[in-house]
Amino acid sequence: DQVLGALRLFERDELTDIAALTAEAARACLDLARRETWTLMPGYTHLQRAVPQTVGHWAAAFAEGFTESGRVLVGARGACDASPLGAAAGYGVNLPLDREGVAHELGFTRVATNPLWSQTSRGMTEVVVLAAVWHAVAVARRLAWDLSLFTTAEFGFVTLPVDLTTGASIMPNKRNPDIVELVRASCSVVEGAMVELMSLSSLPSGYHRDLQLTKAPVMRALAEARGILAAIVRVVPSLQLAREKMAAAVTEDTLATDRAVELARSGLPFREAYRRVAAEVGSADVPAGDAAGASVRARTSLGAAGNLELDRIGHSLDRLSEDISRSPSSS
Repeated sequence: DQVLGALRLFERDELTDIAALTAEAARACLDLARRETWTLMPGYTHLQRAVPQTVGHWAAAFAEGFTESGRVLVGARGACDASPLGAAAGYGVNLPLDREGVAHELGFTRVATNPLWSQTSRGMTEVVVLAAVWHAVAVARRLAWDLSLFTTAEFGFVTLPVDLTTGASIMPNKRNPDIVELVRASCSVVEGAMVELMSLSSLPSGYHRDLQLTKAPVMRALAEARGILAAIVRVVPSLQLAREKMAAAVTEDTLATDRAVELARSGLPFREAYRRVAAEVGSADVPAGDAAGASVRARTSLGAAGNLELDRIGHSLDRLSEDISRSPSSS
């Protein structure tokens, strides 16, 4: 139970630090959204141009995503906040131990009451920890995926500064966005560790020596998550945007949905409006021009490109930061 107690304290501290990094990543994305609120770019579904959006809208999605990840991490920290001390090998001892007093001295919120469950939770609680960590690195992976596409010559929306790229092995004509590719790949380390723990935890109740092997995947995954999120915090503020190219990629065909909605608003059944617009859809090669700006400004429902409600996301992020800084025993 002493090893398990140390592990719970370690996990609690690590989750606090990773949640703080996640909040920093959210803040970086929110700052980008505020700087580029009205910078036009295409929105995509199925990797095909769909409707007009803005960089502000795109970045705000990641700001909110990382904020939600931070909340999941804080929740997982609570799952670690039960003292196992006094459980011994899982059956207690014939001594009047002050388990609650020891828990209080170590800053635990509560005691894992049943000693057998306390031992049996080993591995299972670690899966909860890594599931929360996965949430954050999965958001990072999605951002990295977007950036790996946007930095290609075919998109040409974003450039990374030279110090965040690497030279090609034998091709002197290009530099590679290796940092975002490594962020994308590193998520698999967390996923792999989580599966490893799930398999290790498939045991009868009580302590088993198998459980000694739970520590390595936990520590490996937590270290990887720190690196992933630190990279995001570094990359996002350094993005160099090709604003004119992004705007030019918002083409006439991306206004088709707006036209169909307008016809439906006038009383035409949407099915018929869809068919009519599909028969006369605009060019996929001609920029939409001023109509693209009008399109995003008309999207005024809560959170849409014309009404991002960035302050609302900011307030949520502020509350998250307060929750992270609050010690688990006082939360």
